[in-house]
Amino acid sequence: MQIERKLYQELLAWKKETAGRKAMLIEGARRVGKSTLAEAFAREQYKSYILIDFNVAPKNVRDSFDRLNEPDVFFQTLSLAYNTRLYPRESLIIFDEIQAFPKARQAIKYLVADGRYDFLETGSLISIKENVEHITIPSEERRLKMYPVDFPGFLAAMGEQVLRDHIRECFLAGVALAQPAHARAMRLFREYMLVGGMPQSIVAYAENGRDFYASDVEKRDILNLYRDDIRKASRRYNSRVSALFENIPGYLSTHEKKVVLRRIEEGARYAQYDDPLFWLDDSMICNLCYRCNDPNVGIALNRSDTAVKCYMGDTGLLVSLAFSENEVSDGRLWQTIMDGKLSLNEGMIYENAISQMITAAGRKLYFYTRYNAEKHRNDIEIDFLLSNESKTRFRVYPVEVKSARNYTATSFNAFRAAFSRRVGQSVIVHPKAYSTDADTVRLPPYMFPFFLAGKKEERDGAPGEKPGNRH
Repeated sequence: MQIERKLYQELLAWKKETAGRKAMLIEGARRVGKSTLAEAFAREQYKSYILIDFNVAPKNVRDSFDRLNEPDVFFQTLSLAYNTRLYPRESLIIFDEIQAFPKARQAIKYLVADGRYDFLETGSLISIKENVEHITIPSEERRLKMYPVDFPGFLAAMGEQVLRDHIRECFLAGVALAQPAHARAMRLFREYMLVGGMPQSIVAYAENGRDFYASDVEKRDILNLYRDDIRKASRRYNSRVSALFENIPGYLSTHEKKVVLRRIEEGARYAQYDDPLFWLDDSMICNLCYRCNDPNVGIALNRSDTAVKCYMGDTGLLVSLAFSENEVSDGRLWQTIMDGKLSLNEGMIYENAISQMITAAGRKLYFYTRYNAEKHRNDIEIDFLLSNESKTRFRVYPVEVKSARNYTATSFNAFRAAFSRRVGQSVIVHPKAYSTDADTVRLPPYMFPFFLAGKKEERDGAPGEKPGNRH
């Protein structure tokens, strides 16, 4: 089963425009599909290729990186070791799992300068401090971040390309899907939240008659790989990384969803958790969401490092991390979520899915709260903040995620009143059909990726009509 990946088009552009001058590095979490994409690209776009997996590369291949001053001998060693003929300007060499052998990454500078072949790197945890502190990072390297398969990609994998295109067309036209199509799209979105975007999970689900349990088995294997990676982290903080990771469902199931360090360690301070949080974020296992203290004058400039939410990088993995194997073994959990009746944790799952979409669109995650001293509680809570990133005409777009059909917009209204001059379009993501008025667009979650694509066009100055912002 082949799964469409958006990065393929970016690799084509790299090959056409830049490959002779820069290598391409694909970064991503474990099992997100980096190696599969790299090999498919090599097989389809080059006359020949060599894939060197540095987890299992033979000693003579590793030793050859000490002889880069003899490039003919170096390439001969690779050609013989992998029984593959290399053709100048028609062959690709893939350095797979390059974090296992940083010396190869440093060698990119000299190999690209040689000019004979193109080079593609893949890596998990590639920029973690302990993996690069003893090498020189090559400037002859371009980076791409690879995320789990998004919802439009999941629809394609499920054979729902017609529905996917219809959703996009309806969004661009500013109209709701007819009720039968809306119900079908919402059902598929719930499937996506449970299965997630990790390719192995999607394949297991699709090839076993849409069996959630088969998907869950694959996801638990991936979670165990993550735990193995965490154990290999620096001894100074790997126990704290582990504690944060295992507590993610607990944090997200609370009202505020913030990381509360006292649940891990009595008297803990955020300064002690800088590196563990960085590790989880940089590994792309998790997506961190920081509080913005003042949306009036920018978002990133007013970030609070002591108020953070920690979302899973893949929502399907969150479901498997949150619920034990015993809870999912009889299938009742799947049915409860598919029926929209998991009242306790459904909001957590929806919100994680939206955080995943925002991150995959190249946006940092921010939220906003305002504490009311008289009421002794927060009187404004906004799940996510987006912006147009303009320095002269700054606009902020508050995003609220509602898993229930019935809800209030009290925080939304208070936020608009407090920051009216800076607030652009407000967004509510909810299970109901698309609707809009002068100030707010209400989107079902299956439309949100297309909204983000429109906002990216606005930010990047792309020509043409701006989706989702015409009302």
